[in-house]
Amino acid sequence: MTHELQSAPQIRAAQYIRMSTEHQRYSIENQALVIAEYAERRGYSIVQTYEDAGKSGLSLRGREGLKRLLADVVTGQQAFSAILVLDVSRWGRFPDADQSAHYEFSVEVRASRWSIAPRCSKTTAAWFPPYSRI
Repeated sequence: MTHELQSAPQIRAAQYIRMSTEHQRYSIENQALVIAEYAERRGYSIVQTYEDAGKSGLSLRGREGLKRLLADVVTGQQAFSAILVLDVSRWGRFPDADQSAHYEFSVEVRASRWSIAPRCSKTTAAWFPPYSRI
């Protein structure tokens, strides 16, 4: 009698990638690669990508990828239960703490997982204490 190993079902995830300039250390491609490697090791399946290339993280203005992500999560239209980002600076560098908290809370109450990639520092990772860190 043979026993087949059954793997746990993969967690459906979206990735959010952002780069403010083409001279930035982490290109869109590099962010996607690091997130894909993490996803493979941890049992995530990336089913949606939200991207903002050449956009500042200081505001939501012009960041159509993040706007779509937030809208999909808030309206329940997302086909994923986790959001993966390289580090919190990719999500945003909002100078208004209330604005930042609003976006975090909007995702927190509707997505079951929020993961930050391995390259972030302990102090940066602590910025999102309720979430798991990659």
